[in-house]
Amino acid sequence: MPRSTFDAAYYRRFYSDRPVHDRRRIGHLASGIVGLCRWWGIPIRSVLDIGAGPGLWRDWFATTLPSVRYTSTDVSEHACARYGHRQRDITTWTPTRQYDLVICQGVLQYLDNAGATAAITNLAAASRSMLYIEVPTSADRVDVVDPDLTDLDIFWRTGMWYRKRLGEHFVEIGAGLHYARSAPVVFYELERALR
Repeated sequence: MPRSTFDAAYYRRFYSDRPVHDRRRIGHLASGIVGLCRWWGIPIRSVLDIGAGPGLWRDWFATTLPSVRYTSTDVSEHACARYGHRQRDITTWTPTRQYDLVICQGVLQYLDNAGATAAITNLAAASRSMLYIEVPTSADRVDVVDPDLTDLDIFWRTGMWYRKRLGEHFVEIGAGLHYARSAPVVFYELERALR
């Protein structure tokens, strides 16, 4: 059964000792995403971070783009108390407003099929424009995931499973970026993933 506890021991193991993502890597990722949004003319004035963990995205936005309204959530009581997030469960919480950028990094793999499907629906409700999503798939387990740094106690699903559900709400751009189907930007054919 995949992990359901995200306590201090979990954060020590996956965020302190030898983290998969550190401030430098998140800084590169955030710079790239914001840069692409600027290229496409998508303003980033508000951000919702689902499963914000140790707050690396928050810290990047506070330092680099302090005018952006940033909201962080996490299901973990420990993370909320320690890092100052709002405690929310994206499987049951539908945000009451939309955000220019929604970040969901390392969350969906901990949810069962019904929970992950509900979470994707709620992410779509929160997304005015852009969604960044990172979730390991069953193919990643073999070729990408470092088993010494990554929590393997998760639901392993195919990329197609996620793409099917995300595709109901988003246009897949690539590199984890998805654009809300209801938003006005049009992409060149080769900027989008095949459908």
